Amino acid sequence: MLILSCSSKLRLLEGMLQRGLPDTLPVYGTVMHVNRGNPAGQEVLVDSWPAFKTVLTRPCREVARDPSDYFTNLYTAFYRDEGACRALLENSRAVDWGQAFQIQGLQDGVYETIRDIARARGLEMETYPYRLLLHPDPPAMPQYRPDKGLRLAPMSPAHAMLLRDTWNFGGNSRSLRYLCLLIRHFPNACLLAPEGTPISWSLTDQLVALTHGYTLPEHRGQHHMKLVVGMLAAQLHARGFPVYTRVLPHNEPSLHTLQRLGFHILPGVFSRLVVRPGFTQSQPASARDSAQDPAPSSGERRHAQ
Repeated sequence: MLILSCSSKLRLLEGMLQRGLPDTLPVYGTVMHVNRGNPAGQEVLVDSWPAFKTVLTRPCREVARDPSDYFTNLYTAFYRDEGACRALLENSRAVDWGQAFQIQGLQDGVYETIRDIARARGLEMETYPYRLLLHPDPPAMPQYRPDKGLRLAPMSPAHAMLLRDTWNFGGNSRSLRYLCLLIRHFPNACLLAPEGTPISWSLTDQLVALTHGYTLPEHRGQHHMKLVVGMLAAQLHARGFPVYTRVLPHNEPSLHTLQRLGFHILPGVFSRLVVRPGFTQSQPASARDSAQDPAPSSGERRHAQ
């Protein structure tokens, strides 16, 4: 296990991951942020270098201070060899299994390995399977003008309470702190009403993924999210970032809106796995393999348009 701290190696890794898109997207986006100031305090591990078989990103130890904060304790994983991935994830020096954490990835082996290790350790795992959507040509995305009296703008930390209260994972100080981190350090966009209150918005996260896209219920049906996503996509593309997001399979309004903007639904499942010691799960860990509807909450409420 090696921690990559050399900037030249990290830039080289970014190029390697870029050639593996879209399978590498969660890790690739995280490494991009690490190489551009590392605002979330992430570090990058590999099983070997330069001929790595697996890559793991995780919070630096000084960042992962709260053992119950699975928002901050965020990992991503990509592998070329499933056995190497399993060996790294089982290594307690690589993954702190005594903490609550979440891990995200696109490959079945990540889901299966985390599930197996969690079961062996007597831990519970909550599973959120998403559809992955990627925009192949952001400059070609349709651009819309806001209605009179409305204006597009970045989010402010002053808006964090509103975001927390409209987020399925909100309602506590940890989620509020996490949303403030996203607002302060990562690209975002919102549509402001004349009095300055956000009525529609979207953030991006440590993985560069669009997240927490939401329109207030009384303002839906007016295509506000198309303006927000268009502004945010332009920001991301200008910085060289991919433009992608993840949506629960049954969230038809969001899928429809994004496809009309030119996003393509990619094959496979984007897994978000939450492991919390002592957590009483509301969703069977095997739901991804069953005929049941996936987890009812994604952390991102629908923004029906």
